[in-house]
Amino acid sequence: MSPDLAASESLSSAMARIAAEVESALEVLLPAPEGGEARLLAAMRYATLGGGKRLRAFLVMQSAGLFGVDPGCAARVAASVEMLHAYSLVHDDLPAMDDDDLRRGKPSTHKAFDEATAILAGDALQTRAFEVLAEPDTHSNPEARCELVAALAHAAGARGMCGGQMIDMLAEGRELTADEIARLQALKTGRLIQYSAEAGAILGRAPAHQRHLLAAYGRDLGAAFQIADDLLDAVGTTEETGKTAGKDAAAGKATLVSVLGVERARRQAAMLAEQAAGHVESFGESAALLRQLVAYVVSRRS
Repeated sequence: MSPDLAASESLSSAMARIAAEVESALEVLLPAPEGGEARLLAAMRYATLGGGKRLRAFLVMQSAGLFGVDPGCAARVAASVEMLHAYSLVHDDLPAMDDDDLRRGKPSTHKAFDEATAILAGDALQTRAFEVLAEPDTHSNPEARCELVAALAHAAGARGMCGGQMIDMLAEGRELTADEIARLQALKTGRLIQYSAEAGAILGRAPAHQRHLLAAYGRDLGAAFQIADDLLDAVGTTEETGKTAGKDAAAGKATLVSVLGVERARRQAAMLAEQAAGHVESFGESAALLRQLVAYVVSRRS
């Protein structure tokens, strides 16, 4: 789809269309189970297919569209991000982590299968994500594939998502400052969202200044998204969110909502969303859906 046509499409229909495209890619990249490892493959598919807003996939596809990237190649990168995100959720729900029995409105993977299978499914989804990025079908240029692998590894590792999860666990029951919480959330949630926005520029071999603009957009969007998520946990319901509501407060987790209060947290999310939209102004109408997305993120109810 051309950027001009994409700009005229409503956000909701674009998100639904891209979710369907990425779901199809995931179906191919995570084939139906067979053989002795069938239970593992079934758990991988259970954790990844048929659920979620596909926000990260949407960011990959939209940012790639700015540079005329082949949609099939972009869909592979979007699918790999969703695999890595799914792995993080599987492990996050384990009793040793957040101990949550519900995810996306259905039993968490360790409840639907068992803890050992869930751990292995998360491990296998993580490795499959990098395998997909390294395959020639993702990009004809090996340098682009290496950049995608390195950028995702940075976003997901000790200085990214995993590091943020460690800080989050250590922070339970402690009082953190707003700056400390912002850094925790930037690592745990923001880095992967930032990567998703930047990935399209890597695929499109975009100049450095455009890549930096998309990275900044993803960084601020990710921060706004996490505040909105914390607000949903504080004031939403289990039926709305598809996961156990009120769990952050019950566990003594550090959130900006707990430090700033609901109204100040809402204002902070709105400010970050405005900043995010500003980063992609120079892309004009081609980035209209990316700008609409920031408003959706801070106003969503699920």
